[in-house]
Amino acid sequence: MALKSFIQLYPDSHFPIQNLPYGAFKPQLTAPARLAVAIGDYVLDLSEIAKAGLFHGPILTGSDCFLQPTLNKFLALGRPAWKEARATLQNLLSSTEPTLRDNADLRQKSLLPMSKVEMVLPMEIGDYTDFFSSMHHAKNCGTIFRGPQNPIPPNWFHLPIAYHGRASSIVISGTNIIRPRGQGYPTGDTPPYFGPSLKLDFELEMAAVVGPGNELGKTIDVNEAADHIFGLVLMNDWSARDIQAWEYVPLGPFLGKSFGTTISPWIVTLDALEPFACDAPKQDPHPLPYLAEKTSKNYDIALEVQIKPSGQKDSSVVTRSNFKNLYWTLTQQLAHHTINGCNLRPGDLLGTGTISGPEPDSLGCFLELTWNGQKPLSLNGTTRKFLEDGDEVIFSGCCKGDGYNVGFGTCTGKVVPPRD
Repeated sequence: MALKSFIQLYPDSHFPIQNLPYGAFKPQLTAPARLAVAIGDYVLDLSEIAKAGLFHGPILTGSDCFLQPTLNKFLALGRPAWKEARATLQNLLSSTEPTLRDNADLRQKSLLPMSKVEMVLPMEIGDYTDFFSSMHHAKNCGTIFRGPQNPIPPNWFHLPIAYHGRASSIVISGTNIIRPRGQGYPTGDTPPYFGPSLKLDFELEMAAVVGPGNELGKTIDVNEAADHIFGLVLMNDWSARDIQAWEYVPLGPFLGKSFGTTISPWIVTLDALEPFACDAPKQDPHPLPYLAEKTSKNYDIALEVQIKPSGQKDSSVVTRSNFKNLYWTLTQQLAHHTINGCNLRPGDLLGTGTISGPEPDSLGCFLELTWNGQKPLSLNGTTRKFLEDGDEVIFSGCCKGDGYNVGFGTCTGKVVPPRD
């Protein structure tokens, strides 16, 4: 019999009892942040559940991890604590359990309408790394910039390539993105262009939230790496293509990427995603032993990008992709990150890189969709080569179960002009 909650749910809800993603919210703008899980159209305030003594398993009894403003302390406890919390919360919210269902006072204190609260970043992000794990994206970018003969460099098939991003400019969904200024390629013998980016782009990504992590100098085995991944969020790693193209040789992305990265507010756990696990693509050549997994898996997460052009009421779907299009798995990314002894810490964020598929409508950024501006895209009677001021970008992600969804909600951001 399928697990059901006493909370009334719409059939297409992203947040049934099978999901229970974690986030942080403020009941009022001036109030301290509190931790929660999403259930239907409500947030369940975990501080109230903890103060009521309802986390009484062997690991979480007496713990103050849910009385914190961020999830970092809970993330550090590891998978046994995560599983214990999930089991406790699924039991509390089930239709057959009276503890919360029949306690009107506790329900009033702990279940708040999602529309009445302000979502904030759910963890303190100490470090942020962005990978480059989609073969389709790598091939398209290489073809655009280097030609079709050898679009993917040979090292790409041997290691999950990444760069260290800027954690300070990661923002929660709904935050406006200020168009960055910077240098671009010079024309002829003129000095480099300087001004607002003329090629502002979105990047359809997801990101893994790190759990316990490792000590400096130690590594994480690829077959144990899943124990260090709490869950996933949607991520838009906004990119200024003109700034990036001029600056990236020889050290890689800098100002073209560091001005803003948006994540969705709810972290969907790997436990909730497990029913949607699927085989990862066959890797050829076979990876080196430290990246060779006993079980190599991705997740069947349908991803969609909509753009609402400035001044228009309606949005247009521009991309439909899927997380399973990734070549390098989450666990390979994490294991590779630590192979040199680099220490990962609770709350660190690991972006997947742009998730493009093989079809024309599954490309994860304007760079690919418009072939670097050469083929403008039609949107509700207007066209776009790249993003214009006032454009809003909306990501969504969802797994389709048997009679239920496990979803991520949305990850949104609107482009606004540079500040004076």
